[in-house]
Amino acid sequence: MGAQQSPSVRRRRLAAELQRLRKEAGLTRDQVAEHAGCAPVTITRIESATSAATVALVAMMLDLYQVTTERRDALMQLARDARKRGWWYKVSEAIPEWVQSYVGLEEEATIFQEYQSEFVPGLLQTAGYARAVMRSAPVLPPDEEMERRLSIRMKRQERVLERPDPPTMWFILNEAVIRRPVGGAETMRDQLQRLTRLSETNHVTIQILPFATGVHPAMDGGFTILSFPKPSDPDTVYVEYWQGSVYLEDPSELEAYALLFNHLRARALGPDQTRDLIAQALRET
Repeated sequence: MGAQQSPSVRRRRLAAELQRLRKEAGLTRDQVAEHAGCAPVTITRIESATSAATVALVAMMLDLYQVTTERRDALMQLARDARKRGWWYKVSEAIPEWVQSYVGLEEEATIFQEYQSEFVPGLLQTAGYARAVMRSAPVLPPDEEMERRLSIRMKRQERVLERPDPPTMWFILNEAVIRRPVGGAETMRDQLQRLTRLSETNHVTIQILPFATGVHPAMDGGFTILSFPKPSDPDTVYVEYWQGSVYLEDPSELEAYALLFNHLRARALGPDQTRDLIAQALRET
């Protein structure tokens, strides 16, 4: 489903290929920009996947790099696919721009590894819990916009969790996530029950990092590691902060976060113990 409609991964793949070809040709971004008749910053944005290149500009770049016909055809198709609009485009005014890229990536990811310290990850939230989280913002949007955002979140869950080949998902949650009351007792009970149900499926693993663990290496906050099926699509670490996000793709950064996740996994409760702790929290809610 996502493979036909999500342009985000294709833009990243095209960006990596164009950067590699430029370096192989021994050219600087300034030289490419001069040949293409654009500003050097345009080439920088294309190679960092922050902007989608026009098909015509890609054609000029490939001419300069003297790319062979077969390879050229594949990259030109990739350029066309990268400019397609995802399903979220029609409601993009309700999604911050920095979230839109992530929506495209999560649709094609085949492995999710996520740690959250304060709240239930968006893909696991009930509608009631998600609405309560949205209402905690310092400045509330109009009710109509909030409902659109909620609808988008539920649509994202459907497209990821309910697709024919759902991704392998591994979530580690700080104990505060299941202890902090969000939206009232009924909302929390519904949310805890949903976590239990999801943890019993074949493709979702949930572990709780208990308070008893004490200090741990991820006290700076949450993160998500996304992995993709093709070797040409490198893993990426997604770190969200207030009003923005960053994507980390340098091999040393990926290795560091993979190590961090493994440390958390080793310190967290096992899946069965996690369900027991969630059941205890449910009784106390």
